[in-house]
Amino acid sequence: DVTMEFVTEQPASAHSPSQPRHDGHRRLMWATIVALGLCLVVGLVVPMDRLDGNGWPARAVTYPLSALAIPAVWHFRGRRSEFSYLANALVAAPFVLDLAGNLFGFFDSVTNFDDALHFVNWGFLVAGVVTLMVPTGLARWNLISLGAGFGGVAIVLWEFMEYVVQETGTTGLDLTYEDTISDLMLSTAGGAAGAAAAVMLAKTSRDQAGS
Repeated sequence: DVTMEFVTEQPASAHSPSQPRHDGHRRLMWATIVALGLCLVVGLVVPMDRLDGNGWPARAVTYPLSALAIPAVWHFRGRRSEFSYLANALVAAPFVLDLAGNLFGFFDSVTNFDDALHFVNWGFLVAGVVTLMVPTGLARWNLISLGAGFGGVAIVLWEFMEYVVQETGTTGLDLTYEDTISDLMLSTAGGAAGAAAAVMLAKTSRDQAGS
């Protein structure tokens, strides 16, 4: 016997309780992607002395990948679950903040801006990854541990990449031992905080959906 299942779409007037949140996440994702592209274009076409030596052409090639990572994972996993617009926005957000910080000169004009950004950016990045893992049904402590571990590995790879970029001739990074250790600590802590926040947000969303 062959069993056929049909999935019917609800009428446009029938919205689930989570539909407004879903639409909000989608708008947030597109706003983040547009901001990412706009920052890159401005940095490429508007002459700015403060961008000299910051490897902007390399950023223009690599940073857009942040907006493609979640769609790529979702596609190659066979689209087995609903696409997470929120996860996509969270993963791309750190790259927007990094670009904006360079464009507006915050790295030079705001005290400890780089340190704060490492904590915040890794919070967003790890929160996005954990948000993607929530539908797996893993226990909360598992999600937080996996997210914190991912954040720790990611910052090690990031610092390694920065070192390689500096060794190829980029002059604006000014990497030091103290700076590297500080980045490792702050990003790891930010990633752990982001993982915990994502788990708490997911729990709140489930509670609201069930009420």
